[in-house]
Amino acid sequence: MGGMQIDSLAAIDVHVHIEADGHGHYSLDDELMEASARYFRAGHDRTPTLEQIADLYRGLNMAAVVFTVDASTATGHAALSSEEIADRAAGHADVLIPFGSVDPRRGADAVAQARSLVRGHGVKGFKFHPTMQAFAPNDEAFYPLWAEIESLGVPALFHSGQTGIGAGLPGGRGLKLRLSDPMLVDDVAADFPGLTVILAHPSVPWAASSISIATHKANVYIDLSGWSPKYFPADLVRAANSYLQDKVLFGTDYPLLTPERWLKDFETLEFKPDAKAKILKGNAVKVLGLA
Repeated sequence: MGGMQIDSLAAIDVHVHIEADGHGHYSLDDELMEASARYFRAGHDRTPTLEQIADLYRGLNMAAVVFTVDASTATGHAALSSEEIADRAAGHADVLIPFGSVDPRRGADAVAQARSLVRGHGVKGFKFHPTMQAFAPNDEAFYPLWAEIESLGVPALFHSGQTGIGAGLPGGRGLKLRLSDPMLVDDVAADFPGLTVILAHPSVPWAASSISIATHKANVYIDLSGWSPKYFPADLVRAANSYLQDKVLFGTDYPLLTPERWLKDFETLEFKPDAKAKILKGNAVKVLGLA
């Protein structure tokens, strides 16, 4: 496949999960996979391969940021290989943009892996899930990792708000929602002003916090993944359609929510044409350095 033709793309989805590696290995154990599928009422394949995802987005004339989450320390479940995801995505460079995932709790090894993923495997950013990876982003033990990503010049995307992972299970399988309060990431954005931070999802129940952080800090953006637009908080729709229109990014959380469903519901919100164009593509081009 050739390189990405930015001008001809209809949209860039900044939040797509790789849940299976093609070797029979999945990103979550069976109980967590089934719980998240129930939570999202996913009526389609929950674990498409990277190649199937590339075909889907190519058919929609969209690009997609793809990643896994390395939560091996917290869950005891071996992660999918970010190196392999990046290397396979290179064969679909017309539509796929690989992000890496490193386990922050691996300390100096995580810092070294982050450097290797960017320099050796071409990843364009990193995905973190504080609840699933069981870490507080503002703990200074993790500051060497944020400093490294800042120096590499790529964005860090943090899950924020509640999660479908563990939803409905006793104790939520021990997963702690407070770790995904976006105010913990506000500290990171303040202390690393050269680091581009993306707060994933409308951050329910902390949507107002994310709106405030993205308004206050030039280096913070919000992605709109994980919720159908028809369920977005009214304050978020108002902000995205006006004063935050340069800070908000289209994302689905596929395979949990399909791009077709997200876009159909987005059309009902009557976004201004300029704001819509920025959200669907323009802001991502800037944040991902694709121009």
